[in-house]
Amino acid sequence: MTGEITSQSGDGLERQTPPEDAPAEPAVCSYCGARFADDELLALHRGLEHESELTEAEREAYVEAVASEREDVKLFRLKALVALLVLYFGFIFVYAFVL
Repeated sequence: MTGEITSQSGDGLERQTPPEDAPAEPAVCSYCGARFADDELLALHRGLEHESELTEAEREAYVEAVASEREDVKLFRLKALVALLVLYFGFIFVYAFVL
């Protein structure tokens, strides 16, 4: 939620302003009206929530978005593993030099 400013309105509901790098016009689901920051998130939503109603183009967009998401998750896992290994061996070296 970086860049978001939360404010309390008079009706007790919490309102959030969009981040500065948000697109000018959000992607809107034609089935339920939900709004998303980009088309990839919209394709993922449609594939998960409206699977039986999708057109062929929307289904292809969903498959591409899932593939992209998988690649992003793989990259994140690799980066997290490297960071944990560096941290682990860093603590081992510090411990070895302190003794």
